[in-house]
Amino acid sequence: MAYAGFFKRSAALAVLLALGAPAPFPISARAADGLWAVYDSALRGAKYIDLTHVITPAMPVWAGFAPPVFGRAEAATAVPPFARQGQVFTYAASGFEASRYVLPTDQLGTQLDPPAHWAPEYPSIDELPPTYTLRPLVVIPMQDKVARDPGYQLQVADITAFEARHGRIPAGSVVFVRSDWSKGWPDPALARQDRFPGVSLAALQFLHLRRHILFHGHEPLDTDDTPTLEGEHWLMHHGYAQAEGLANLDQVGPTGCLVAIGYPKFQGGTGGYARYVAICPHDWPHGVAIGQVAEAPLPRSDRPLHWDARAGMRVR
Repeated sequence: MAYAGFFKRSAALAVLLALGAPAPFPISARAADGLWAVYDSALRGAKYIDLTHVITPAMPVWAGFAPPVFGRAEAATAVPPFARQGQVFTYAASGFEASRYVLPTDQLGTQLDPPAHWAPEYPSIDELPPTYTLRPLVVIPMQDKVARDPGYQLQVADITAFEARHGRIPAGSVVFVRSDWSKGWPDPALARQDRFPGVSLAALQFLHLRRHILFHGHEPLDTDDTPTLEGEHWLMHHGYAQAEGLANLDQVGPTGCLVAIGYPKFQGGTGGYARYVAICPHDWPHGVAIGQVAEAPLPRSDRPLHWDARAGMRVR
């Protein structure tokens, strides 16, 4: 667990500062209060890696659902001086543009599935607690086995072998399974595969009942390739969420990183468009750190955003 000590030291530093110990770096008096010290000591210099696919009209979508459709928003009523009724909002005529999305399902791209996806007696997406926001991240690699067998399903033996090398998986952590399946994204054919990498029911039960993780995640759009999706059925009917459609897991280490989790709160939602960002130590070779990219103001592009009718979305 190469980076486990990094975050332990950060937490210990926060405690020392709260107790009045001198800071080993310049820090304002207010920043020493509460969790600001944790941000200054660990998160400000961390590397951030996006694990999320971009939603587009041509993305892979499970065969049971239609693909999304993008459009330009029109004025529902006259709103002088911006637009007449029925007029498309444009930069030239209105000064701004807005989008219209037809999303045939809440199961698109990178997702957070609440248990209500299958089990109505359990929470929907808006009922998940805010404590899901930030967790220790574990990434179990199985891409080598998937390279030999595209339908390989993670086994309990894979988990125990991982722990023998990296230590016990912490309770309350998020466990993502790396298969490198997402490297074929955004080819729509991915969603039509009969065999794809997954996570076996036994492995899911081990992670939840023996290691007590918060939830697991995988790169494909389904948990496993069984005819009845037995793993997903078990998870949801036992009150567990899961992540699907993950990306860039090859850039994250097996231990030592955190995962930040964001998703919209649709009331009664049975799925969730989600964004996952891995937060890794400052010396991690991948990702971007605060201060390395323009943030406020954001950078101006030499290629303005414009509507492309052929692509069915705005492009640069």
